[in-house]
Amino acid sequence: MEHFAGLDVSVKETSLCIVDETGRIVREVKVASEPVAPLRVLGNPIYRFKRIGLEAGPLSQWLFSALAEAGLPVICVETRHMRAVLQAQINKTDRNDARGMALMMRAGLYRAVHVKTLRSQKLRMLLTHRKLRTLREQIGTLHRRLLAIVRDDEVCRRLMTVPGVGPVVALTYRATVDVPARFRNSKAVGAVFGLTPSKYQSGEINRTGAISKCGGEMMRMMLYEAAQIMLVRLAKWSWLKAWAMKIARHRGMKKAIVALARRLAVIMHCIWVDGTEFRLTREVTAAA
Repeated sequence: MEHFAGLDVSVKETSLCIVDETGRIVREVKVASEPVAPLRVLGNPIYRFKRIGLEAGPLSQWLFSALAEAGLPVICVETRHMRAVLQAQINKTDRNDARGMALMMRAGLYRAVHVKTLRSQKLRMLLTHRKLRTLREQIGTLHRRLLAIVRDDEVCRRLMTVPGVGPVVALTYRATVDVPARFRNSKAVGAVFGLTPSKYQSGEINRTGAISKCGGEMMRMMLYEAAQIMLVRLAKWSWLKAWAMKIARHRGMKKAIVALARRLAVIMHCIWVDGTEFRLTREVTAAA
């Protein structure tokens, strides 16, 4: 018989619920929020787990890595989707949340999120520290380390062939995307970074709003900055800048920058996957 589990993680304790394939609760327990404690329960050979779910959060990466290394089929669930499903509960408790997550795993009603590799987590830590440090000397040291990483990274060097994309933008993109194959196609990258319009449809109402702003805020800001530099500060022209300026003439500079930021995300993914470099003209690209 197959089993499913849900973990509601808090700072000190984690509520754990295990159900079988019929939805019957097999075990409910509270354990310490550290990898060893859940593994004592989930590692019991009497259970044959098909899916184990936990909510994405500050402690989820730590627990996810430990459970995955133990060979358990662990899944990190998108926070907003999970909360929307669990809102049907009358009483919100850690125990009920763990039970609801276990049933979500059994029914397949979840949206998995990508848990970044250890390398990407370290790169993002470096980028965050560079952003938060206030002393010039410390910023300079971190920035030199960042430049050294970019200099030795072949993917970052190719990303920097795009006008407006510098070392910081390239490395941020490298760390955020992490594994390019996780996207079905390059067009999906813009939506993941929150650069596509949000939509509200209910009955006779069908309204398109501003960009969704979901996903990584740091990456969205970097892409917006790169697009702004290309349109406002760079004198060099390219087919991409001409395309964005045409949008600016008809719909305004702000919308043109957002559209260009979204297209930059798509182009950079194509460059990463195809192993190519950016070309200033379409003719050169077609000839190549």
